[in-house]
Amino acid sequence: LADLWWIYSKPVPADGRELWTLFLQCSCITAVIGGLFYNWMFASLEYSWHLSVAMAVSFSLLLLLTLLLVHPARCVFSMVMPTLGTKQGRKLLFSTCVMIAVVNITPNIVSNIKTILQVIKCICRNSSDSLLNSTALLEKVSWEFGDAIQETVHSIYKPMNGHFRFSLLQNSSLIYQKMHLAGEKISREFLSVEVLVKDSIRVANRLAAGFFVLYLCFESTWYLKNYLTNLHFDNFYITKRLERLAMERRAAHLLVGSSKNLIRPTGLKLSWEEVVLCLVQAMLVTVALLLLLVVVAMDHFAFSVADTAVTKAAQFSAVPVTLNIKYKVSAGVPCPALCGDPAWCPFREVELLLGDFNRTYHHHLIFSSARCSISPPTPPNPSVLLAVGLLSCILYATVFLEALARRLCRRVAASFFPGREEQRALHLYSKLSRGLGKE
Repeated sequence: LADLWWIYSKPVPADGRELWTLFLQCSCITAVIGGLFYNWMFASLEYSWHLSVAMAVSFSLLLLLTLLLVHPARCVFSMVMPTLGTKQGRKLLFSTCVMIAVVNITPNIVSNIKTILQVIKCICRNSSDSLLNSTALLEKVSWEFGDAIQETVHSIYKPMNGHFRFSLLQNSSLIYQKMHLAGEKISREFLSVEVLVKDSIRVANRLAAGFFVLYLCFESTWYLKNYLTNLHFDNFYITKRLERLAMERRAAHLLVGSSKNLIRPTGLKLSWEEVVLCLVQAMLVTVALLLLLVVVAMDHFAFSVADTAVTKAAQFSAVPVTLNIKYKVSAGVPCPALCGDPAWCPFREVELLLGDFNRTYHHHLIFSSARCSISPPTPPNPSVLLAVGLLSCILYATVFLEALARRLCRRVAASFFPGREEQRALHLYSKLSRGLGKE
């Protein structure tokens, strides 16, 4: 492995064997990266498969030529992988989390909202149907009541026709049609909003993902440029070259006395600045993940409401309605009209019963029916939650591994440019020597 890395990091291959080895290394790297690039474009960014294949093949060929012919490009590309552990890599991972949440969670929320609207539509239709049927009962009651009024004993007291007519039943189809049109309009609006949200976030995520990938390359290029041009940049490590230089000049005490300011690149010790940066980045990651958890919580809340609505709607019982009509007609008749001689009548007037109507009618108001087509609520997808949780753990891991990622970038740059690393070690040694001389 050391020999392979030496051939890969050399500016120019020494012979044909090293050239073929470098070509095979670059070919394997571009094949793996091309496959990942295709999967990223097709599965994550949701491009068409033919566009993803064309872009992956073109990118792989361009990357192969660049790695094979340009030595600094190989260094920059090698530093892109450690750079994924920095804040730019976290932005790319968070972009992936957002895309997973939008593509999988948003349709689930919209589906559960549609289920709730279907329950409301079913209740409205059945209750209106039941109310319309109650008008038929009222019409039946009115006709029976009118017939009872007409059947009085004496025709002289017979009132006018007491029948009523209800024309509300003739408009039932119009009501159903209006309800159907309202439901279709709401469904179209929800569908258009869902498509608009998904398309907008998909385009925004594609732009953000492309920007983050380009910025990853820019970050690696910026690090290499500062490493080659600025001797002070990221130069506070006790490297093997610095230790060898101190041993050759018999100044090993410089490294011991400056142990508080210098750290070893292979160790786990973090400087105070690195600790503060990790805490700040951890807070930012927590805030971003809380916003993502709001979307996940909305998914669970929508499912809970939809499931409760479907369950309660199925448990609605019919509401009994009782209509009791009591009707009694009587007339006061003078006593002489009945017995002829007032002396024989004990009262001056008697009450004559002309009609008696006492009936009870029963009806039921129905709010739900098995004929309603209600789609079952869609529970949250556990695989989506698992993917988001795994990416969240990786995000937190990169916060505390960012310092180690930067150290790995420095080691990669040092292996590609050993002469510059020697100059940096000499500059740090001179700086430590001047500091000890001032003390």
